[in-house]
Amino acid sequence: MALKLFKGNTEPQCACCEYAEISAGGDVAICRKIGGVMQLHSKCKKYKYDPLKREPKRISFSGDFTKEDFEI
Repeated sequence: MALKLFKGNTEPQCACCEYAEISAGGDVAICRKIGGVMQLHSKCKKYKYDPLKREPKRISFSGDFTKEDFEI
């Protein structure tokens, strides 16, 4: 049985592919499997998810806290 990481909420894209290497400029990916240049947000039929390449979304806080927000 395959392990689903992050509840399957990841969109397939070359930036998270096991076979892709991000270029020095960071705007394209070089695919080792098809031997070509791909856009970071595209995918091909050789796509294989690599969880270590995933960049988590940043959490932002509004900052408008009151004293009551920190009381128990």
